[in-house]
Amino acid sequence: MSENLNKLTGFGVSIWLDDISRDRLKSGNLAALMRDQRVTGVTSNPTIFAGALSKGEAYRTQLHDLAVRKVSVDEAVRAITTFDIRWAADVLRPVYDATGGVDGRVSIEVDPRLAKDTAATIAEARALWWLVDRPNLFIKIPATLEGLPAITAAIAEGISVNVTLIFSLERYRGVMEAWLTGLEQAQAKGIPLAGIESVASFFVSRVDSEIDARLDKIGTPEALELKGKAAVANARLAYAAFEEVVNSPRWQALRAAGARPQRPLWASTGTKNPDYPDTLYVDELVTAGTVNTMPEKTLNAVADHGKISGDTIRPFYENAWNAMAALKEAGIDYDDVVRVLEDEGVDKFAVSWQELINTVQAELGKA
Repeated sequence: MSENLNKLTGFGVSIWLDDISRDRLKSGNLAALMRDQRVTGVTSNPTIFAGALSKGEAYRTQLHDLAVRKVSVDEAVRAITTFDIRWAADVLRPVYDATGGVDGRVSIEVDPRLAKDTAATIAEARALWWLVDRPNLFIKIPATLEGLPAITAAIAEGISVNVTLIFSLERYRGVMEAWLTGLEQAQAKGIPLAGIESVASFFVSRVDSEIDARLDKIGTPEALELKGKAAVANARLAYAAFEEVVNSPRWQALRAAGARPQRPLWASTGTKNPDYPDTLYVDELVTAGTVNTMPEKTLNAVADHGKISGDTIRPFYENAWNAMAALKEAGIDYDDVVRVLEDEGVDKFAVSWQELINTVQAELGKA
């Protein structure tokens, strides 16, 4: 087992795999990653499922059976994706049991086409929670403005939630408010708080991609010097916001009632710029009580040559504030950046979902 991965988990970071496929499950690869690479959770998204369905024969039998039954394409998509999620949840169940429900988690996303529809998102969250029927499930709800009340409603019903597509610090504070309110509503209903888990998925690499492109357009030496600094600074300040909340009397009261914190999760941690170290968004975002969900390529890179040296978040808040101030001075409109990233994130997942539907529809037509 990698010394780097041992160090990472030793500093309190949970390692989750940002990928799922039936081939990975059938081959025992996920179980091997749990054993050899310290993987303790799995995240999925529409892009991952679209990729899995587009190659290999692992889904052939189920697709044939669904076609023979003449199910709708939407029903077929949910049958296929929830089958994989249940399987992964069962593989991860020993970790869930060993950690008291903190890890051993697998996430499935509501239909991204519903991201701007609060009522439909709530209904979809309930349906997926019932359909998968595993205690170590997370329902992924996007952190759109319309998603915030859906997060509250789901948590208030005892549904564990992975809040996804968080880019801005302001929106992250809104996510934490939605989570706290959901816990308070659950408590009022008599639902045990200890059984409700949540993570908040703060996206990392896409922030650098968007801001670096803007810095290139500005083109001054001062602007170019700031490339590659925004994403880590943004994530570090998100953790500072998290610390403010968990030190509040409001949270302490919920904690005393059995609630557990909504852990920050670093998502989109594979570097997209080849000029940057391929372990950048792992090495620079280490602190206790967080999750880093990695593509397998990034996981292997960290295992091989990651630079895990201790807490790289909490000692660097001032550096992060300075970096964000310098970006503003250089002409970067942070509010516009995060708005663009959220809109693009929702659109990309909706496109991937449509690709998934098209792939399933084509396969159903072959039977």
